[in-house]
Amino acid sequence: MPKALPILNPKAVGIDVGSESFYVSIGGEAPEMFGTFTSEVYRLKDYLKGQECNTVAMEATGVYWLFIYSVLEEAGMEVIVVNGRHVRNLPGRKTDVSDCQWLATLHAHGLLRGGFVPPAGIRKLQDFQRLRGDHIIGAASQVQKMQQALERMNIKLHDVISSLTTISGLKVVRAIVAGERDPVRLLDLCDVQIKKKKADRVIESLRGTWAPEHIFALKQALLVWDFYQGLMQDCDVQMEAVLKELAAEANANQGEGENNQNPAAKTTKARGKNAPDIENLHQLLVKIAGADATELPGIAEDLFLQLITETGTDMTKWPTEKHFTAWTGNAPGSRQSGKRKGSVPRQRNRAGRLFCTAARSLIKSVDKGMGGFYRRLAARKGGMIAIQALARKLGLLYYRTLRYGLKFVEKGLKAYEERYAESQRRLLIKLARKQGFELVSMAGKELKDAISA
Repeated sequence: MPKALPILNPKAVGIDVGSESFYVSIGGEAPEMFGTFTSEVYRLKDYLKGQECNTVAMEATGVYWLFIYSVLEEAGMEVIVVNGRHVRNLPGRKTDVSDCQWLATLHAHGLLRGGFVPPAGIRKLQDFQRLRGDHIIGAASQVQKMQQALERMNIKLHDVISSLTTISGLKVVRAIVAGERDPVRLLDLCDVQIKKKKADRVIESLRGTWAPEHIFALKQALLVWDFYQGLMQDCDVQMEAVLKELAAEANANQGEGENNQNPAAKTTKARGKNAPDIENLHQLLVKIAGADATELPGIAEDLFLQLITETGTDMTKWPTEKHFTAWTGNAPGSRQSGKRKGSVPRQRNRAGRLFCTAARSLIKSVDKGMGGFYRRLAARKGGMIAIQALARKLGLLYYRTLRYGLKFVEKGLKAYEERYAESQRRLLIKLARKQGFELVSMAGKELKDAISA
């Protein structure tokens, strides 16, 4: 007879979360139903506290779980959020009632593993950051509408200059909306370098039909784009306030002396396109994280901010760096059945996609070892796999930086190529010795054995 699974916590709770009701089971027993109004959620909290329950499991269902998670977290209960695909119910028993009982049963036996949920302060920052990201997408759609309106009039300005949203591009677009039609006067609004190198092309690109309906569409798109810029600035103000709160908490928890050692005097680079306009952003991020991830190649201040909102600052949530890269989805998945082994694709989460963004910025770098790593791997495996491998490498460095305080030093492309060539020589020596051969250099000198016994 097989042993029965021991019950580790008979008071373990399973909650099936819905938009209109919650079904709650304690230890797999008959469930209770609660509404989703605020008063009902607090009644649920009091009910669980009265039953002396201290741990709760629930599935991540849309955004419905977020409020109840916050309430139970504030009440001091351990709340784990599980992936619904990992806790599938038995076939033919798919109901809200059976779901919560099944969750409670698994949780009581200690068979559930919760996913990562950032702490409350980071979640607040994450909400503002994601909202700001939505505004960026909305603003980008209006740039496309501006280009479309110009194309309908056969105005090719956006093909001549780098972008309509540069200083020169916006000046010209605003002048067109205001009624200016003379290409020469419009050219005078552009930057000196444009007038010096592209004057004739800009003038020719500004000769069009000037149809009133398309001018109206251009004006509408410009107004909406300006509106989104204002929304993004409002988000920046809110994010700055949250960052200062988190930095103050970090100072209180870690001690003023430790945080004062952070490189607050680092020179701030020019803000990138769509980067948040937050004063002393770099210093705030370093105080919150306790380390400076902008020392890593491909990670600027705005990307560091986005990573913090997705990963938090406590890397101990993942036992090892391999757990972290597997969580991001950039590590290759594997499966094994008996002696058969294979790979399975992982789904990248937001953090994994951010590391891929950092990796893409290093593709054409001519002075960084990471660029050499990408090009070497891309030649054998293709660009997509090389990007993912480089993103995984950046994830490892990010984990080590935040958890162990690693100080990354860029040694350059030449040092990377020399190190790779040396590893190839060592491999050749190993293979030769294994087959009973001895390698000699092209000059006739015997290669010294670089491998210790």
